[in-house]
Amino acid sequence: MSGNIIGERFVTVTFGESHGSCVGAVIDGCPAGLQISEAEIQHDLDLRKPGQSIVTTQRKEEDRVEILSGVWRGFTTGAPIMMYIRNMDKDSRSYDLIMNTPRPGHADLVSRIKYGGFNDYRGGGRFSGRITASFVMAGAVAKKLLKYTLGIEIIAYSLEIGGIRAENFTLDEARNNRYNNETRAPLPSVAEEMKKKIIETRGKGDSLGGIVECHAINVPIGLGEPVFDSLDSDLAKIALAIPAAKGVEFGSGFEAARLRGTQNNDQYILDGENITTKTNNSGGILGGLSNGRPIVYRIVFKPASSIASKQSTVDLEKKKQVDIIVPGRHDPTVVPRAVPVVESTTALVLADHAIRAGFIPPVLKVKV
Repeated sequence: MSGNIIGERFVTVTFGESHGSCVGAVIDGCPAGLQISEAEIQHDLDLRKPGQSIVTTQRKEEDRVEILSGVWRGFTTGAPIMMYIRNMDKDSRSYDLIMNTPRPGHADLVSRIKYGGFNDYRGGGRFSGRITASFVMAGAVAKKLLKYTLGIEIIAYSLEIGGIRAENFTLDEARNNRYNNETRAPLPSVAEEMKKKIIETRGKGDSLGGIVECHAINVPIGLGEPVFDSLDSDLAKIALAIPAAKGVEFGSGFEAARLRGTQNNDQYILDGENITTKTNNSGGILGGLSNGRPIVYRIVFKPASSIASKQSTVDLEKKKQVDIIVPGRHDPTVVPRAVPVVESTTALVLADHAIRAGFIPPVLKVKV
């Protein structure tokens, strides 16, 4: 597997498998002088860890982060930052029973073929949503860096789950409510509807998909390196690396296909001394560059693949058709736990591009 590195100047390497000993990340290129602690990283990890409610997997993991290098006396040193969490509550027995019957919707079969059977299939191995803990670890550092240097804030939330979509809410409501309910919805009333739908669907042995929407505000003009490292290209790339992510749209997105240019173009206006736009159908990105408006994009997540319903598969040893009911402890929808992951992946891209564009120096403060 050679695709475990993201970023050019703020470089993140992730490692670990679902049922291996640990999951972690190494950051190379974080400026020296950023004040950061394990407690701050732990805060973000706690937002995505399993076993927090009835709408997530009941796997219980403490996800206690430990920083092994790159931070000394509470500040980054400029050296690589290595951090990890242990996998404690892992039960691989059920996966040994289905090692020769690939689970529908999972990467079991394709990874077995690609890696000659040497892949770690337990819990999905490297293809499990468990690996997103490493995205969150690195993203916590990136979020702190962006906030400290540029005042950038990233806000994601569950826009839609199982066809139940949040409407008529403000960004302030989303900011204040998303982590105060189990479904990470922007409104408490929508959160309750989503929760009922999730519980109902789980009781039928099925799962749900949905959409996470993300806003990044206070982003300066000019982030992005067109054409192949454009800002939206890199955001889409890392978004689609999140397990179960199947689609990305920016601003008006696919709705733009049904609009006219007079409707979709963001017309320029003067706001005092500043030039801005009446609308933000571009989602804050034009020509691959940030334009100063909030970056707004959405990620579609498929229904969770592990379900307690009978499905058809093939026994790879006996070469015959069989039925399977996937054992184990699984999320009935990945959307709520994907919310902090999306905030983290967004931060990783923005931090990398902010350093590349010269907005963030290699040393943030000089020690006297």
